[in-house]
Amino acid sequence: MFTDHLAGRSTIQRGPEFLLVVSIVPLCWLLMMLVHEFGHVLGAWATGGTVERVIWHPLAFSRTDVAPNPAPLIVVWAGPLLGGLLPFAAWVMLYRFPWAFVLRFFAGFCLIANGGYIGLGSFDRLGDCGPMLSHGSPMWVLWVFGATYAAAGLCLWHRLGPKFGLGNEPEPVSRNLARIVAGLAALVVICGFVFGRLE
Repeated sequence: MFTDHLAGRSTIQRGPEFLLVVSIVPLCWLLMMLVHEFGHVLGAWATGGTVERVIWHPLAFSRTDVAPNPAPLIVVWAGPLLGGLLPFAAWVMLYRFPWAFVLRFFAGFCLIANGGYIGLGSFDRLGDCGPMLSHGSPMWVLWVFGATYAAAGLCLWHRLGPKFGLGNEPEPVSRNLARIVAGLAALVVICGFVFGRLE
């Protein structure tokens, strides 16, 4: 008979699990936007564009302004493409690390966020989707990209719940890991407020 070794624990005793889950969401959101904009910046630099400013703030949706922008289609696609591929590559390189499931969660988060952004945003020409369509990307390409990235992200998330102390067979969560993730989340939020630009 299966026995849940975490069953019956109080909220205080499950503190590490709670802290990890609560901290990782804002951390992933802000880092996802940062990596996405980094992709736009790399696209601009690679094509001879000039980055005027990058807006990355906890209270705003991120944005990169490029002018002049000699290759707008490359620049606009570089954001979501690299925004999903770079975190995935980081997880692949470090998957043997004991806490690599956190990177796996982040990579899945980035893939789902970028895929949903492009796939669903295409209907209203939201954000990057407007320039993509205006500069010649067919609508179906956005749909395929969105579906592919979102599906890949969900695959990465599959069976990760126990690593966070969730599900029918939860695993114990390291207090040190929970504290590190919470500290990183606080640091990233502070950096966003200090160095990000809010309009």
